[in-house]
Amino acid sequence: MRPSKRANDDLRTVTLERAVARYAEGSCLVTFGETRVLCTASLEERGPPWLRGSGKGWITAEYSMLPRATHERTRREVNSGKPSGRTQEIQRLIGRSLRAVTNLPAMGERQITVDCDVIQADGGTRTAAITGAWVALHDCFAWMRARSIISVDPLREHVAAVSCGIVKGVPVLDLDYAEDSGAETDANFVITGSGGLVEVQGTAEGKPFSEEELLALLRLAKGGTERLVALQKQALAQPAPDRKASA
Repeated sequence: MRPSKRANDDLRTVTLERAVARYAEGSCLVTFGETRVLCTASLEERGPPWLRGSGKGWITAEYSMLPRATHERTRREVNSGKPSGRTQEIQRLIGRSLRAVTNLPAMGERQITVDCDVIQADGGTRTAAITGAWVALHDCFAWMRARSIISVDPLREHVAAVSCGIVKGVPVLDLDYAEDSGAETDANFVITGSGGLVEVQGTAEGKPFSEEELLALLRLAKGGTERLVALQKQALAQPAPDRKASA
């Protein structure tokens, strides 16, 4: 039995609360069990200098963990002068995942920055961030369309992410910290609503894993992301309040 008493193919309880930040064009508070991440999408009316004249927009992401998101206080990375390697890896992953399902020319020469701030961490912060960031980005584009800033929705499809791992020889879905800290294999899957793979990250923490075990993890991940996309659609089915304050 897993520490959380879940079946091997069960997600933790997942919630997606939209329009939680008053000033952001799009926002979502996402929870995966005890992991909570605040995602906000902010529009800038100009793109990065290196895309000037291309007619394309850009989506970038920043990720951070609040000092008491974990059991012990961690120092703010701003005090060290630069983000850690882990932080840079995660925020690049979030940005790649969102750009993979976005028609960038449909944005015009604009940039959207998606900030993912971990309020509480209990494993799977990067996968929760991607799943919630897509909702925040969707609502940012909806905000833009409602004001005739863009004429079509640049999002081509959904994207969500989930962790999987091999714990005590058994493939399991959506690891919390108790499992993640002792897993023999740890993997993250970013998958689109149509089942396309955006990114697969897999690491053997103990012994190497086999091709059969990788395929077993992939099957778990595809089932998990299908449910996450269904939850995204369910969240979007309800009208979100327009909490953005006027200038």
